[in-house]
Amino acid sequence: MADLLLASQNPGKLAEMRKLVAGLPFRVVGPRDLGITEAPEETGKTFRENAVLKARYYAGRSGLLTVADDSGLCVDALDGGPGLYSSRFGGEGATDADRNRLLLEKLRGVPWEKRGAGFTSAVAVVRGSEVLFDAQETVEGFIAEETQGPNGFGYDPLFFYPPFGRTFGETRPEDKDRVSHRGKAFARLRRFLESLPAQTGITKG
Repeated sequence: MADLLLASQNPGKLAEMRKLVAGLPFRVVGPRDLGITEAPEETGKTFRENAVLKARYYAGRSGLLTVADDSGLCVDALDGGPGLYSSRFGGEGATDADRNRLLLEKLRGVPWEKRGAGFTSAVAVVRGSEVLFDAQETVEGFIAEETQGPNGFGYDPLFFYPPFGRTFGETRPEDKDRVSHRGKAFARLRRFLESLPAQTGITKG
């Protein structure tokens, strides 16, 4: 069975990524399983550029087929911010709770109709330095006026998804995965990875 590296140092994201590729004919590992504790500087100007940059970095370090995701929250009232800087919003060492508090502070007094936001996820698959696949998906919603729900990670407790009438933090993971930015991007990724063994000669173990 071939190895597949899921290139994230974020425990919450890595757990979600592992679940989204479960059942595929690969032995799934994370960077820390390989002793890789460093992360590349995210210098791309788009989510896709950062996903490819990260996938190439970890593929080079590991020699493995590598999947990387770059994602973020774009808030209308913040002119699309924090966007590419979602994981760094609030500065070095900020926690998810810190970032959520900061977002609420910046949106204090902003009416509901102007609290629109979207999550974006770009995913890339790299072998060596070659990009074999990439995809990008989004999901639209609003920023709630307070955190709600214990599920998910990051901004999920603040992201209100109108079709469900609740935040992603209040949503069962399996329901979130059907509609979320990462869930949709990884559904496309799964279809690619399912076809990859036949294309490359990798066989199921």
